[in-house]
Amino acid sequence: MLRLITSAQSLGALVRDERKSQGLTQIELGKMTGLNQTTLSLIEKGKPSVQLQTILVLLSALNLNIQIGTREQSAPNEDRW
Repeated sequence: MLRLITSAQSLGALVRDERKSQGLTQIELGKMTGLNQTTLSLIEKGKPSVQLQTILVLLSALNLNIQIGTREQSAPNEDRW
């Protein structure tokens, strides 16, 4: 699976979709990562005030990687962080 992440909201959606595809609840994922359910809920809703280390722990628990590459020409209305 390769998805383009352009915002906190798209990252949150990816986390939510992957968690659900693995059949995990937020509470179960929280036990795996040491994060509470409220934090996971905020991440999945795309709240941008989360530490990078928290995202890395979460992605690791879901067996996901971050891959960085050169951005292609973006559409005028695309998020630019």
